This record gives sequence, C-alpha cells and structure tokens, in this order.
Amino acid sequence: SVGFQTAFEYSAKRKQVFHITTGSQEFDKLLGGGMESMAITEAFGEFRTGKTQLSHTLCVTAQLPGEDGYSGGKVVFIDTENTFRPDRLRDIADRFNVDHDAVLDNVLYARAYTSEHQMELLDFVAAKFHEEGGVFKLLIIDSIMALFRVDFSGRGELAERQQKLAQMLSRLQKISE
Repeated sequence: SVGFQTAFEYSAKRKQVFHITTGSQEFDKLLGGGMESMAITEAFGEFRTGKTQLSHTLCVTAQLPGEDGYSGGKVVFIDTENTFRPDRLRDIADRFNVDHDAVLDNVLYARAYTSEHQMELLDFVAAKFHEEGGVFKLLIIDSIMALFRVDFSGRGELAERQQKLAQMLSRLQKISE
C-alpha cells in the first residue's frame, strides 16, 4: 500500500480519538471537548498568558479517566526553556484530588538543550510510544520553537531552520498517528 486506506478503515481509526480535558469546561467547549488525541495542538501567545500552566495542567488531566471510556495514561514532557515545575503538578493534583506521587511517576521528563537534542529526544519518544503502545497519551514540548530561535539566529540560517523545523513537525505528526 502506498498510503491509501478505505474510508471505512479511516473511520475506524478516528473512533480511537479521545479528548483530554484542559481543566476548564469553557475551554474544553471551545476545543470541541478538550485536547484531541492523535493530533498536534499548538498553544501560542504572549509571555505569561498561561501556556506553560496549560501544559502542567494537561500533565495531570491526561492521567484522569474521561468521557467515552478514556482511561487516562502517562505523559512525556520535553522542556526546552527550563519551565517545568513538579511542585506545580502537585498543586494541580490537589485540585483534582489525585495522589501527588502517582502523578509525578506518570510524567516522563526530559530537558532539551539544542534543537538537535530535541530531535534525539523525539526519536526516543517515538520508540517508547511504539514499545509501550497505548500507555503514553500525551506528548508536551514547551517550547518547540525556543531552541530553533537560539540555534538558528541569523537571517542567513532561516532556510535551514525552517527545514529542520519541518523535519521535527513531520516526526511529531508520525508520532501522533
């Protein structure tokens, strides 16, 4: 097969999609039920608008049973700006009446230091998701662009930066499916 499938087969695959609550009923409603699985979702905005807070909240809510038989699962968090704070997860776990240690134990954390290292971590994640199919439910990268801005800072490097970013997004798309 070159990549084609019947609409019936694709329909069956789409039935596996679930939603992870953001912790806000109104935000979930705007998103059509929460963060959709098997997809790439980008949160962007000005500094201090809650992007990292949303990421931390999703680390907890991804572990909670949800609607449509979703049973919860583990999370991978790749941190490029040193913003990950386990204490925040504890506070959020309190809000949802979940055991702190269990929450922290279900988040696999890595700090990326370069865009190349970030890609290596994604290769590891792809293997982990494949080996432990169905265990990991969410991958968070906070922030996907930060290291690319540092590693490719000049105008002359824009084309290479875009090429490397496209490779990373392609890798993410394959992982999400």
